[in-house]
Amino acid sequence: MIIAVDGPAAAGKGTIARALAREFGFHFLDTGSLYRMVALSVLKEGASPSDSAAAVRAAKTLDPQAFRDEELRGEAVGGAASVVAVIPEVRAALLDLQRAFARQKPGAVLDGRDIGTVVCPDAEVKLFITASPEVRAARRHRELGGVESYAAVLADIRARDERDSKRATAPLVPASDAVVIDTSEMDIAQAVAACVAIIARKRR
Repeated sequence: MIIAVDGPAAAGKGTIARALAREFGFHFLDTGSLYRMVALSVLKEGASPSDSAAAVRAAKTLDPQAFRDEELRGEAVGGAASVVAVIPEVRAALLDLQRAFARQKPGAVLDGRDIGTVVCPDAEVKLFITASPEVRAARRHRELGGVESYAAVLADIRARDERDSKRATAPLVPASDAVVIDTSEMDIAQAVAACVAIIARKRR
């Protein structure tokens, strides 16, 4: 079984996807981390995230084992990842890697922006996790420990939403057969429980 978990930044999809993988004993891939790896490679090279040649080169030579998770968590890397992710050749370079991961048995949970629409359009379960920009900004602001102002975090969230939803290749939209779950008024336990119930019905 393939479970696609899509949604905008800071909606809770990563936490939910990890919980689902544990619940069902499936493999888990945070596909956003792949774009963060590409972005970090470009930044380390001293290039701009909008430099298509540098980004494509990084994507084609990517070694996921060469990165530490803490390197990928910063806001600068996250913002750069959103920039490299709009480059069609970068997305194409990472597509086979993601699809190969999804085919693992007994199943896989992939979270990202275009899993249900592009990477795994045949996924048995498609979830689109969302929340209002204000709620997502408040969550991210807490995660960052108040290092950046709430207004700056909200502006960044809105800018990412704009880039992700307006890009020509694989824009951020729910798949036509995805179940949309708004977590604005939910805690993580409630959101996970709602998703587990949807998956359990599919597995019957």
